[in-house]
Amino acid sequence: MQYMLILNETAEDFAARNHPDQAGPYWGGWTAFIGAMAQAGIIVKGDGLQGPHTATTLRLRDGRRQVQDGPFPDAKEQLGGYFVIEVPDLDAALDWAARAPCALTGSVEVRPVLPPMAAPPA
Repeated sequence: MQYMLILNETAEDFAARNHPDQAGPYWGGWTAFIGAMAQAGIIVKGDGLQGPHTATTLRLRDGRRQVQDGPFPDAKEQLGGYFVIEVPDLDAALDWAARAPCALTGSVEVRPVLPPMAAPPA
């Protein structure tokens, strides 16, 4: 079964990415986590994302676009990346989620991936 691990990081996590004293440990934790998943052969797809300051949020209200620079302003954590993994069950997905570095300071949301939609009849 496929599960998406939605990796949410704090502002401090994002700052550590480029901080001279923190970047090594930050990226080292992610490299170890990704390496373990790759060695287990469970990664279907995954990407890290640039920091929240690069985001643009769009909403449609009354047929009009509302565009805002950045993510939703009240959120304590921001999306840092994701992985789709192939594991036997939710318990296995949760075990992998618990190993993500951001589980210590942010959160990891785990969701089952919908199966592919059937093609419409011709």
